[in-house]
This record gives sequence, C-alpha cells and structure tokens, in this order.
Amino acid sequence: MMDLQPALNAMQERFGVRSQTYRGEISLHVAPNRIIPVAQALRDDFGFDRLADLTAVDYWPQEKPRFHVVVQLYHTEARQYLRLRTALEGNAPGLPTLTGVFLNANWYEREVWDMFGIRFEGHLDLRRIIMPADWEGHPLRKDYPLGYEEVQFTFNYDEILTRKPQPME
Repeated sequence: MMDLQPALNAMQERFGVRSQTYRGEISLHVAPNRIIPVAQALRDDFGFDRLADLTAVDYWPQEKPRFHVVVQLYHTEARQYLRLRTALEGNAPGLPTLTGVFLNANWYEREVWDMFGIRFEGHLDLRRIIMPADWEGHPLRKDYPLGYEEVQFTFNYDEILTRKPQPME
C-alpha cells in the first residue's frame, strides 16, 4: 500500500485542504474554487490517474452546507483510492467542471446535474442524461416531492385495494 502522507502534506501546504481518515479511507475537504488545481496536482504529481466516481450528497434541510460533491480518484499502479469532498451551499450550487482534468467527468457531472441540480461551470454539454429532457426538478434532492405507490402486502391488501383505481367492468 502506498504511503499517502507526502500527497496529503503537499495538498495541505499548497491548497489548504483538510484531510480526514475514517475506517482507513482518506477524504480531502477541498474548497470549491480549489477543486481543479487539487485534482490536477493529484493527477500530475502523485499519480492519481483515474476518476473512479463523482457523485453528490444532499443534507437538506441543512443549508450550510446543503450539498457535498464527492470525487473518488484512483491510483492504478498503487491500487489506492483517495476521496475529495467539496461543500456547496444553497439551492443553486455550482462547481467548476473537472472535464479538463479527467475527460470521463463529463458523464458523471451530467448525472449529478440531472439528479441533484448542481451546475458544473464550463461543462460543454450539461444536459439531462437519465431523466427526460422536459422533466421538472431534480429527483435526488431531498426536498423533491415524493410520488409513489404504496407496496401492497397481505396486512394492508384491503386498505390499498379500496384506494386503487379499478377497471370498468
């Protein structure tokens, strides 16, 4: 296993990131305006050559921060992951695109935009990738209205049956 301490020290000195270790997994907490230079430095100087994942978390009703964008980098030679976390506030969050550093960020960022509504500034093709183009809202936001049909079991069969639309006979 690769010693990540030199990379962690360099990121802290150069960019003021804070590292956190939980159950052997290391996360670097990065300011939104520093995500690009941190990702570039980790790729160019420390060999994290693959963007393995990019997703988001919504902490609503908490507003500060409301979202975290989570970027999972991978060092293929050392077989080691390193996570970057960026906190974003408010209902219209934005972050610079990582497509200039890792080309495959294109698809991940489109998915995060589609599901969470987090805009990636400078992205060349930020459009829906999962939901239909005319869909209103972002379904993985915790304030998105739920629309579901209750699952029918033996204990609630009669109750659900009375509320279900019945075909005309």
